[in-house]
Amino acid sequence: MDRQAHLELILEHYRQPRFREKLPDADVAMPGGNPGCGDVVSIYLKVARGGEKSDRIDKVGWVGSGCTISQAAASIVAEMVNEGHPTLDEVLEMSYEDLVDALGRDVVATRPRCATLALGTLKAAIRKYHRDEERRAAGLPVEVVPEDEMERFEA
Repeated sequence: MDRQAHLELILEHYRQPRFREKLPDADVAMPGGNPGCGDVVSIYLKVARGGEKSDRIDKVGWVGSGCTISQAAASIVAEMVNEGHPTLDEVLEMSYEDLVDALGRDVVATRPRCATLALGTLKAAIRKYHRDEERRAAGLPVEVVPEDEMERFEA
């Protein structure tokens, strides 16, 4: 893909974001942000339970605000995950470098933190999901991000 095609992909996802929604039945809600530039993305993660789809992502939603790159990257990540339904471990193994390449390395070269914010937040949500499951198994309470804190990270 050439530079122009990467730019068009980013603009298309920015103008018509995919899966931009809160998931009210999410297993995990995780806020994320880049304090230096003001980009924010909140990820809502729903994990499939039972059967052969167990430990796979059922659905990811997101909301946020910020620059074109951060918001388009959130849309692209959500689309990849929702269409592929990878396992949690497969997402944790996703490369930030591969995402930067998919967005166009020359297009996002000066903004790698913006480009990888959504993927980093999704990975943090998965790690929280794992911690929550361990706590439930041990009979311990699970920490929930307060709604007012989530709202700080939403557009």
